[in-house]
Amino acid sequence: MQEKYIRKPGDRILRPIKPRVRPWRVLLPIVPEPRGGGASSLVLIYGFAGLIACGTILLMLPISTHTGQLTSPVDALFTATSAVCVTGLVVVDTADYWSFFGQIVILVLIQAGGFGFMTSATVFLLAFGRRIGLRERLLIRDSMGLAQLGGLVRIVKRMALFTVAVELIGAALFYLHFSTQYSPGTAGWISLFQSISAFNNAGFDLFGGFRSLLNYQGVPLVVLLTAVLIFVGGISFIVLSDMVKFRSWGRLSLDSKIVLSTTLSLLALGIIVILLTESGDLATLGAMSQPQRLLNAFFQSVTARTAGFSTINVANMTAYSLFFIMLLMFIGGASGSTAGGIKVNTFGMLAATIWSTIKGKEHAGAFGREFTIQQINRALSVVMISLGIMVLMVFLLTITEEFGFLNLAFETVSAFATVGLSTGITPSLSMAGRIIIIITMFAGRLGPLTLALALIQRQQPTTYRYPEETVRIG
Repeated sequence: MQEKYIRKPGDRILRPIKPRVRPWRVLLPIVPEPRGGGASSLVLIYGFAGLIACGTILLMLPISTHTGQLTSPVDALFTATSAVCVTGLVVVDTADYWSFFGQIVILVLIQAGGFGFMTSATVFLLAFGRRIGLRERLLIRDSMGLAQLGGLVRIVKRMALFTVAVELIGAALFYLHFSTQYSPGTAGWISLFQSISAFNNAGFDLFGGFRSLLNYQGVPLVVLLTAVLIFVGGISFIVLSDMVKFRSWGRLSLDSKIVLSTTLSLLALGIIVILLTESGDLATLGAMSQPQRLLNAFFQSVTARTAGFSTINVANMTAYSLFFIMLLMFIGGASGSTAGGIKVNTFGMLAATIWSTIKGKEHAGAFGREFTIQQINRALSVVMISLGIMVLMVFLLTITEEFGFLNLAFETVSAFATVGLSTGITPSLSMAGRIIIIITMFAGRLGPLTLALALIQRQQPTTYRYPEETVRIG
């Protein structure tokens, strides 16, 4: 760079002009990103824990219940954790136990937890005119699973507007039906609550008696609208914006192709399995007409992946149906969405890797693109550690509870995958069992995400390689 010179009075030589350097402009771009799952993971964990703590305190207050009594700390903590982690498992019925104030608290926790702590905090800062710095951008990028820093604030703004718009449209459509059953004020509140809960894949409802949507299994508007909101909330804003932007399968990113293809495949497989296993059972689908069977099988396939609503009694489903639903719950929805599980991105990439290996390909990939070995290793780590956590929690529940193994395993997978489906044992869990499920929900909501962030941040180039040696397989 060419230097500029200046001559001051009395000088015999030209002196170079020293540019004014603001120290923060020099230091800011070279601040090293924290390794070992540092700041990003800790901020996410502390943020969610803080939301849960605030929600627990508010739900313990007498104003939060219909009877005006204090709620036990464990029950309040269980409900707050389930709401923030958008799970839907409850020890007390939301409509029968909580007052209007308590329901508002639960709805706010659902919205904040579903939208994500970092993105919610970003919207809050933007609303008060705060500038989003590099640290905040790094956290937002990591929490959303993106690679670039540019345009993050714009994406968050669009996400917020999209979320509000979809939830309001859903509430308006729900109102068309609920206004025929309830007074205008009650119908409006139930419609808004149902729309927000469905879009955020939370599974909370205001229909009472732990019945979820059993009373609406023959109402296509309620069933289909809930399913659409669940699907839109669980597929992620990034994939939806990619579809709107390119409008062509060939131009979509590899991530979007994996999410869409895996989601639709699992949805179709779920419908087929539920129809085959439950159509002959009078306690579930057997007593319905053929169109109603198809409608409710479709809904159960959608909700089993991410939400916790149900149009049939899950406790009456056959053992093989419950086992298959556990697999769907474990996979979950898309990364960066309101859904839980190991995510369809992870499952789809591993499935494509297995298929590539079976076909004898040296490098795994899909849709004309290859996966990096680092991504495959991260995906395997997330799956194996998630399985390890669930196995540990099931083992602990078998010690503290007296229910059957399948019921306990189903409850654990539902809690870890933040789904919310239950065979009905949640309100009957012991104090120790409730604490175990609380830990499982928290680990399921933040575990895969923080683990992925930690693996990314710990990655560093190696300056040496060990000699290769084979290990016997199979």
